[in-house]
Amino acid sequence: MESIVSKKSKQPKSSKPPTREEILAFIANRNGHIGKREIVRAFRLDAVGKRELNALLGEMREQGRIDHRRRKLHIPGQLPADVMAEVTGRDEDGELVAVPVEWDEAEHGSAPKIRLVFGRRPQAGPAPGIGDRVLLRTQESDDAAEPIRHSGRILKLLEKARAQALGIYRAVPGGGRLIPVDKKSLGRELAIPPGAEAGAADGDLVTVDLLSQRAFGLQSARVRERLGSVKSERALSLIAIHAHGIPNDFRREAIAEAETAHAAGREGREDWRAQALLTIDPPDAKDHDDAVHAEPDRDPANQGGHVLTVAIADVAHYVRPGSALDREALDRGNSVYFPDRVVPMLPERLSADLCSLRPDEDRAALAVRMVIDADGRKRRHSFHRVMMRSAARLHYAQAQAAIDGRPDATTLPLLDPVLQPLYAAYRTLAKARDARAPLALDIPERKILLKPDGTIDRVVTPERLDAHRLIEEFMILANVAAAETCEQHRVPLLYRVHDAPALEKVAALREFLSTLNINLPKASQLRPTDFNRVLARVKGSDVERLVHEVTLRAQAQAEYSSANYGHFGLMLRRYAHFTSPIRRYADLVVHRALIRALGLGPGGLPDIVPEVLAEIGARVSAAERRAMAAERETADRLIAHFLADRVGATFRGRISGVTRAGLFVKLDDTGADGFIPARTLGADFFRFEEGHHAMIGERTGEAHRLGDRVEVKLVEAIPVAGALRFELLSEGRYDLKPSRRHGNHAPRTARGRKFRGRRR
Repeated sequence: MESIVSKKSKQPKSSKPPTREEILAFIANRNGHIGKREIVRAFRLDAVGKRELNALLGEMREQGRIDHRRRKLHIPGQLPADVMAEVTGRDEDGELVAVPVEWDEAEHGSAPKIRLVFGRRPQAGPAPGIGDRVLLRTQESDDAAEPIRHSGRILKLLEKARAQALGIYRAVPGGGRLIPVDKKSLGRELAIPPGAEAGAADGDLVTVDLLSQRAFGLQSARVRERLGSVKSERALSLIAIHAHGIPNDFRREAIAEAETAHAAGREGREDWRAQALLTIDPPDAKDHDDAVHAEPDRDPANQGGHVLTVAIADVAHYVRPGSALDREALDRGNSVYFPDRVVPMLPERLSADLCSLRPDEDRAALAVRMVIDADGRKRRHSFHRVMMRSAARLHYAQAQAAIDGRPDATTLPLLDPVLQPLYAAYRTLAKARDARAPLALDIPERKILLKPDGTIDRVVTPERLDAHRLIEEFMILANVAAAETCEQHRVPLLYRVHDAPALEKVAALREFLSTLNINLPKASQLRPTDFNRVLARVKGSDVERLVHEVTLRAQAQAEYSSANYGHFGLMLRRYAHFTSPIRRYADLVVHRALIRALGLGPGGLPDIVPEVLAEIGARVSAAERRAMAAERETADRLIAHFLADRVGATFRGRISGVTRAGLFVKLDDTGADGFIPARTLGADFFRFEEGHHAMIGERTGEAHRLGDRVEVKLVEAIPVAGALRFELLSEGRYDLKPSRRHGNHAPRTARGRKFRGRRR
């Protein structure tokens, strides 16, 4: 490939783009690091050649030969050059083998195995082992006969496996066994020798310390802590914490730093304590890191405009780069929120005290003052390091009730001087939001409310209020201002980025919408407004929630990156999270970048190479996905525990997912998700119709489609796994015509009759 590039570089610019094979070879040579610009430079294309290249790349994406992510071109299903991987075992020769941490098995099949290779020089620091996470630079062998075709050179050991495990203790003759709840990482039971059970009873959830591995037999472990019966709700969030490797105990040195921290003084800060900033949060919020204020702009040249202020807790003052607190925060990445507990990113001394913007207490903050015009567009902004004092701590419903004419003792004196200007500024910001037309998806989220004893009280879907939207719009504008300021001063930062949806997902969405007689444009680059037109068309209809769900699944996932490729969903060219440094490490990085850019004192971002910042972005993105999975699984376990004594009861719900294996159903009253195996759907032979998102009976034409209303009976509930199994009671629909696509049909026997799985 180098010869191709060097040969092209000696020639004048060309109007003829490279061939498909040349493009694929060029991408494969530097997979994950090639964009259209690099191809144009390498093959010295002129304006005509660029246009033809655009058309050619579009065709290759439509054909699935290349993929476009993060403004870079990839070969679908191929590992990028640098990848975060987890060491999972050894091959037949005893070499360590890893798999990528992020891999879409539904789209690309099983994750490829990577054999770890070591250079001639001894590696600095501890050697990696099974369960560790490493950053690898990968290569692929040309030998198709190789059982493991990928090799990876270790760039960095990111995380050592923990020498502890969590599981359910089972008493057996001559000792005990630990049944792991995280079978993916442990893969087998552990032996608990006599005397090492620490009083654990059969069925207890326990943590254990792993003992030295014997040559043969089960690995031994000693019970470290009894966490109570697995039947208790409190144990269920601990399962997710351990299964996902979420750090739950702060290191001693981090606790020591937090406990010896003193409140920030006024030196080097502007005094903003007289300004009536206030916090508006959920009623059960544990930390309060953002405060807001607004007032009409008195500048005659900005009639109808406002001056907005967003003040954020100055976490960078307390958590300095390279400190024990900083290392702990990076390991955690973010706070994790469960119904019964919070696993914070920072110790309570900081998160709930020194960095929490409590009412009537002096607190250090990093604030941004923004001037918007009558149409909600930002005209200018400035950042300040300040000392503030919150005027009040409100929750969303409380603030909304005051605006709606039902103030209480706290909000009544704030209504005219503080709340009314805030809402006036929000209505102005809403004009700019509507003009920008971000993606207007509305997916209600369930919230589990617990009783004082920790058992489930009820599951609710909180109402979306203007108070929520007000805070969101203020925070979005502040995040834009942060990104712009860092860019203007050429200081590195972590962007919050969101790529456009992949073409194959858009094609699948377009095919599904066509079954509802809804058209999605076939433009090569869709915009959020294209999706919004679809959502507006189904508003108030029976398929509204269905279309929102399917549209959401077509979107890419937002992440943190040192490279900026914009935020598709918000329709913003530059965007960086700045507003929650108590609970997100990425925000702390942006705070440090602003302090450095503007010379606002100590705690700024140190000199950092792009590769290190890119690694931080990958780590905090992975931590965010880890937290989301743990929170979702815990909610599933809690609800399965809640419903465990209602086996045999009937429920109303909606089909929330359709696969070849069966149907997923979301219940109306709790939002619980359960599964109906395909073999139990009825006497007919059902096949999966991907275009319809449905299972359709071969003989009768009876169909069950994503979004359909159903009645089900609860057959089984497994709290530890968060699993519910249902039996379908309601009849399907008969208005869907099956497609004739290959691959959707179940295989035929030699006698020509179709079968599916164990079904006979």
